[in-house]
Amino acid sequence: MRRWLALGRSGAVAVLLHPLRSAVTVASLVAVLLPYVAGLAIARGLLDQARDAIRLGPDLLVEGERLGRPAPVPLEAVGEVRAIPGVREVVPRIVGEVRLGRDDVSAVLVGLPLEHLPSGTGLVAGRLPAVGASHELVVGAALARRLALRVGAKIPPFYRNEAGERVSTVVGVFRSDLPIWSGSLMLTSLDTAAAVFAQRGVASSLLVTVDPAQREAVRRALARLPALGPDDGHGPVRPRVLAREDAAALLPSQVHRREGVFTLHWLLAFAVGLPLLLVTTGAGLAERRRETALLKAVGWSTDDVLLRATAESVLLGVAAAAAAVLLAVLWLGPLRAVGIGAVFLPGVDGDPAVDVPYRLAPVPVMLAFLLALVLVTVGSLASTWRAAATPPAEVLR
Repeated sequence: MRRWLALGRSGAVAVLLHPLRSAVTVASLVAVLLPYVAGLAIARGLLDQARDAIRLGPDLLVEGERLGRPAPVPLEAVGEVRAIPGVREVVPRIVGEVRLGRDDVSAVLVGLPLEHLPSGTGLVAGRLPAVGASHELVVGAALARRLALRVGAKIPPFYRNEAGERVSTVVGVFRSDLPIWSGSLMLTSLDTAAAVFAQRGVASSLLVTVDPAQREAVRRALARLPALGPDDGHGPVRPRVLAREDAAALLPSQVHRREGVFTLHWLLAFAVGLPLLLVTTGAGLAERRRETALLKAVGWSTDDVLLRATAESVLLGVAAAAAAVLLAVLWLGPLRAVGIGAVFLPGVDGDPAVDVPYRLAPVPVMLAFLLALVLVTVGSLASTWRAAATPPAEVLR
């Protein structure tokens, strides 16, 4: 046991005896592991944030469907849905994409009845749209920075419809530490959203809150409705009901698909950099061959040399993986995922104006440590074994 400990200490000494080689090895491993750890942490953070949004959202989401495609929901359906036993509240909502500015910046406009807008002023700098006012907007932090908007700013007409065009006023800006989806959000009243999209008397969906004990009964009753509101001459608008569990079941597949795309690109970059990494960890280095030959010449056995190289490799791998995890925390936290946030969040700038969610799960961290150990061990032990199996006189010739 003492002999093994002494050989292990000699591996630690080898790390310090060759600082340049050790530094290059650690830097190469960090360059490979850092994007992997940071990318998977963002994916886990997005999944957690989406689950929180679903958990805090409505019990049921009712949308319209006509000819198998989404259709607006007539507001007359609000009273019909509210009359179903077990329904506590029905909130119509309008959601649609708009384009702003000369660069056609994409934003999501959400309209809600004023009495159902988020309460409190802690969410925004400024205020929420007021009762009796029209074309007042609260914009996300990322949208505000990209378009240089602040409280009191005026937005020229960004829509076209026969009812006329109006200048909109920014009355509030969402905080940057809110969920990531708020970054490109524009929140307004239901009437203003209806005017923007020129769709009076309809909504995109209905947010339904029900008694927990009767949720399934309400869901079945909604699915049995022949139509949502009267026929407008184009056929009935049939209900499509989405429960909270249904939305939660769809989340992992969406996140895993984005993870898969990221992992594929990372593997391609890893395959290109693998030969360089093996070289930096010792494969084919004349210095390591001479060192091994000297140890063999003074009486070290092949097993002793390999154990010393293994100890050196483990220390370098652990150091590189730990550095990659710490740098990932710094990159995703204080540096706000500069550069990598846009990979997972389409429409987000390289320097996000909002806090990118992340969570360092145990499994990716352990995989990073395992990958670091495998890479550095393969590189160093391969060259050490070849040198140890060669007569010292031939290597030192």
